[in-house]
Amino acid sequence: MCPAPASLGQSAPAAQAVSTSAEASKPKPCCVCKEEKAKRDECMLFSKAADPQKDCLSTIDLYKSCMLGFGFKI
Repeated sequence: MCPAPASLGQSAPAAQAVSTSAEASKPKPCCVCKEEKAKRDECMLFSKAADPQKDCLSTIDLYKSCMLGFGFKI
């Protein structure tokens, strides 16, 4: 019974290594451009302009270009 847990422990890191390399090639959209997203959200939420989208266009464009750099079109 002792060899079974050892083999489970050895197979788990191998599976984890495979998923880690796949994640490295294509990150999730929620995990990239966090600073740009936070600045965009803050601008949109706290803008006192009649049209926050126009007021925050530069921060929105920065976020879009950052996401495009990771392969995400928004």
